[in-house]
Amino acid sequence: MSAVNSPRYPLILNPNARSERAERALRFLMANATRFAIYASSSPEDAVELAQRFAAEGEPIVVVAGGDGTLNAVVGGLIGTKTILGILPTGTMNVFARELHIPFAHLKGALEIIDGGKVKEVDLFEAEGTPFVQMAGVGFDAQVIEETTSEAKRRLGPLAYIVSAVKLLGAKPPRMRVTFAEGKSAEGACVLLGNGALYGGQLRLFGKADNADDLLDVLVYKEAGYKAALGSLGTVARGGYEEDGKFVEYYQTSGLTVECDREVPVELDGELWGRAKRVRFQAMTEKLRVLAPAEQGKNWWEQVLTNLLPGKK
Repeated sequence: MSAVNSPRYPLILNPNARSERAERALRFLMANATRFAIYASSSPEDAVELAQRFAAEGEPIVVVAGGDGTLNAVVGGLIGTKTILGILPTGTMNVFARELHIPFAHLKGALEIIDGGKVKEVDLFEAEGTPFVQMAGVGFDAQVIEETTSEAKRRLGPLAYIVSAVKLLGAKPPRMRVTFAEGKSAEGACVLLGNGALYGGQLRLFGKADNADDLLDVLVYKEAGYKAALGSLGTVARGGYEEDGKFVEYYQTSGLTVECDREVPVELDGELWGRAKRVRFQAMTEKLRVLAPAEQGKNWWEQVLTNLLPGKK
């Protein structure tokens, strides 16, 4: 199915981004100003309202220029509408754009994909009523996001998250009980959820994930800290978890509830959602319609694996 071509796309921009990538993106937008009607969002709530307004006005396509947090807000405003999402990835990580093989370092190429009009339908999930499209986490990874400041992201880019993670590796982890919609249960110290395969940029963490199969892929880490990190490296290097391992258990589910022994941070699409002792995740009936490449090649990480590991060709 092809999207209706628009001579000038409404574009929702996060004006608060101050990274070098954001500055390059702004120059690109100014150089292509005739292609966009640019609207700056002052907050995630503002981005939701702008997306809802454009959809109500019958815009066939709305473009978002920002990172995963801004994208998440715009997605929230488009749920249940016929409006299609276009992406110009200008954030720090751009995980969802990478998942769809939208070039995050080549905005001209990203615009060509929007103009190409190829539509992909993607599953949507929610946590206590808040939608997300790519990933979520309870515990350690959300705490890393909570500890990483905007200034650190501006100065260090993706490295800022690694710096925060190193600081937190020695902390005492919470204990969690995970109950799946299908009746199974598990216990651990950290839970990661993926609608797609990628987590945190180029890491293919969820080896069996498909963002159009109505299932969440879930990793329940038995331990947190150094043991879990070291135990994960080999499996991630081989292209993602596929079976249960010593340090982590892998599940696929239509929904789950995570209960913790204390309040812990929760993240959705790389943005801090809040803190909770109990949080429920489930599939939404609506799908996201997004413009993506007609043929999806391998991302940078998969290309490296293909060259290094014979089993990945």
